[in-house]
Amino acid sequence: MKEVGAVDATTNPSILLAASKLDDYKRFLDGGVAYAKKYGSSLSREELRALAMDKIAVLMGKEVLNVVPGRVSTEVDARHRFFVSVLHYLFLLAFDKDAQIAKALTIIKLYEEEGITKERVLIKLPSTWEGIQAACILESEHGVHCNMTLLFNIYQAIACAEANATLISPFVGRIRDWYLKNTESTNYTRETDPGVQNVRKIYSYYKKYGYKTEIMAASFRNVDEIKGLIGCDLMTISPALLKDLSVDSENVPIILSPEKAKSFEMQKISLSEPIFRHEMNEDKMATDLLADGIRRFAADARAMEALIDKVL
Repeated sequence: MKEVGAVDATTNPSILLAASKLDDYKRFLDGGVAYAKKYGSSLSREELRALAMDKIAVLMGKEVLNVVPGRVSTEVDARHRFFVSVLHYLFLLAFDKDAQIAKALTIIKLYEEEGITKERVLIKLPSTWEGIQAACILESEHGVHCNMTLLFNIYQAIACAEANATLISPFVGRIRDWYLKNTESTNYTRETDPGVQNVRKIYSYYKKYGYKTEIMAASFRNVDEIKGLIGCDLMTISPALLKDLSVDSENVPIILSPEKAKSFEMQKISLSEPIFRHEMNEDKMATDLLADGIRRFAADARAMEALIDKVL
């Protein structure tokens, strides 16, 4: 990250799992477990595991913040068990607003214990209706900044902007993958790529109607997708693609700008929960990918729990 001059960085259960398997990063796994044991003497094993997972994410996030000058995104486990007092409740957090808020505040508290202010942390929440409403409350009542992930269509984006979320992360490559798998299309250019087109639409809508939510395009499959979104507020780019870009000599013009967005032809949408749910139901791609994303992160979180159990 230092070499390429990254400003912000992100984590998720998949990244944490991969890093925790490497010897160089085992100290985070050990540190999270040690913290849980030290401060969770009255907790059940399940509660200890949950606390250890949160602490591992925070320790890795702190390490990232030693490298980048900006912010780190830390994800709320989409299916994590959240405990209140001595009663054990199983919440599917992706679909539970209050549980997501509580988990987010726990993560912020753990960062503050490490000397990291909430201004340098973005809480990643899934762009379900409940996740978006959780972001609204976290932003307005707690001053906690949110990064809305697993976002695949304009209706999710509009709901996030109206909730005043700090940032959204629309996925580019996963949309492309879905269309390649589920349609007769076999290839896309940077102009026809449906993931690129989706981000362009969101960007233009936001700028045309004055929304302040930042757009951080993510999940790129190739350099061409990145070039198709030059001018986007932010991008999450893998080290491999950053390396490819460093040796690419093509002179690419600015594609996206607030000025160009003024001519975007789309009426402003008044969004309610019924409209949101209807439009998601009508969009098979977005519905499939949102559900798949939650399942993927949940599977990696379970694998992470198995690693923790070995040292707990």
